[in-house]
Amino acid sequence: MSDLRANLPKYSLWFALAMLLWFVIAVFGPKIGLIGWKTGFGIMTVTAGPILMGIVAPVAIIALALAWFGKPRGPWWKAAIALAIPAVLFSALLTVKAKGDSVPPIHDVATDLRDPPAFSAQTLAMREEWGANPLVDYGTPLGQLPMWQDSVDGDLAVQNHADIIAANYDELQPIPVGNATPEQAMNAIVAAMGEIGLDDIRTDRAAGTVEGVAETFAYGFRDDVIARVRGGRIDLRSASRVGLSDLGYNAERVEKLRKALIKRLGS
Repeated sequence: MSDLRANLPKYSLWFALAMLLWFVIAVFGPKIGLIGWKTGFGIMTVTAGPILMGIVAPVAIIALALAWFGKPRGPWWKAAIALAIPAVLFSALLTVKAKGDSVPPIHDVATDLRDPPAFSAQTLAMREEWGANPLVDYGTPLGQLPMWQDSVDGDLAVQNHADIIAANYDELQPIPVGNATPEQAMNAIVAAMGEIGLDDIRTDRAAGTVEGVAETFAYGFRDDVIARVRGGRIDLRSASRVGLSDLGYNAERVEKLRKALIKRLGS
């Protein structure tokens, strides 16, 4: 028993550090191509993550109690660190869940709700290669779209994307080009997309569009972004390639791009 009391704090810390490494691989493995996002996010984080935390935390609690109340007092600080690791990770998961619950479960937003900017054939091909979500019809109720049929009900099921965006993201409005020419507006878009960190920025002068790709820091999720210059205004759209809900990131990105464009155009 004395050997267990002396060594359990050390073992619990090893278990906790191994679990921390598990989550590091889960979060950054997809970004560097080590594993797929379904493995990193779906299996390692969502499914196995809480189970691992539910194993490590009780072991750390027992180790901490044995070390603290034993005579002589053992290396309790190792057990305390071992307990802190799953506690912090669990808190992070709860924070993500709370954010997901606070925003509508959509992953495609635009400033033009009747005629959202259409992605180019090149972007559609990249999305298909990724096995990405199908792009949605903004006029079809969520409950009639295959991705949401089993996950929404009530008022949300009868609302379409246009309804949901208008009700939750009313700040996402088109940007007037003001005195800028279409050429100047497109140049401003290219610069603004680079400013907010988009990659693979492509311009189609004939179509009046600029497209870019955003990649999240965690898991390497990719979202497609397009800006369209037409009728004296700029409309924006951002759509995730994977996942049901985007935790509000597409709306945040569109608003960030809007502010960068307004600053450049003085509109």
